Amino acid sequence: MGTKRRLTAVQFDVAFMDVERNLQRMTDWTRKAAGEGADLVVFPECAATGYCFDSLEEALPYAQSIPGPATERMIEAARETGAAIVFGLLERDGDAIYNACVLVSPAGLLGTYRKIHLPYLGIDRFATPGDRPFAVHDWQGVRVGLNICYDAAFPESSRTMALAGADLIVLPTNWPRGAETTAEHAVPTRALENNVFYLAVNRAGEERGFAFIGRSRLCGLDGAVLAATEGTGEESFSYEVDLALARNKRIVRVPGLHTIDRFADRRPEMYGPITEPLPFVIETAAEAN
Repeated sequence: MGTKRRLTAVQFDVAFMDVERNLQRMTDWTRKAAGEGADLVVFPECAATGYCFDSLEEALPYAQSIPGPATERMIEAARETGAAIVFGLLERDGDAIYNACVLVSPAGLLGTYRKIHLPYLGIDRFATPGDRPFAVHDWQGVRVGLNICYDAAFPESSRTMALAGADLIVLPTNWPRGAETTAEHAVPTRALENNVFYLAVNRAGEERGFAFIGRSRLCGLDGAVLAATEGTGEESFSYEVDLALARNKRIVRVPGLHTIDRFADRRPEMYGPITEPLPFVIETAAEAN
């Protein structure tokens, strides 16, 4: 198999606390997308469960182990259709919950990721921060990195995976109102600064007073938007890219006069403060009260 892949983003309205309905809808969307030639179908953050839980105790009954019933169900969908799938879910590990996503294919579970950067919002108020390094997963000869939502605001996340050889970074997300500039600017910037393809997939609808903004998008190596949803409702798009193009980090704009290599031109010895923790703690309003 070559390195060209047809990527499909599915921006759908997740049913809060209804795992069975969400898994069935993702299966149906996958069948439709694969019937139209999709190689990879990507769903939003917490697509299996919903996001706006009010406590850890409320969320625990909807969280699952990985591998577990939800991942097995979507592996079945992958085997039926031949497409790989990325979707978000809540992972339970003992009494802890992680905001997670997985990459599955007809071959089984290819990769899993626990959200590392957690905002004070929804289930992330009660989730445990991800405890595994950023990783790149092989999918039939191409390399896929996984992030979730708020991770896009931290350039170190994408850079680490790009240095590990990522051709494509996938970002399942739940962007509510207020995140418009993240969609418009952060996603293209992550693609541009790493010379990778970047696919961000948001959800549609409302949940417990939060309205989600859509704006799912696929950005190319120069940050240009290659495909995007048009509104805030349920919709999808597909686009074919040659993922191997991301492997050439040396861009010659004018031979002998203008060359850009964002990896070779790095100065890691100057970046020490990035890895140092803040010397103070910022309290949230809830903690202060």
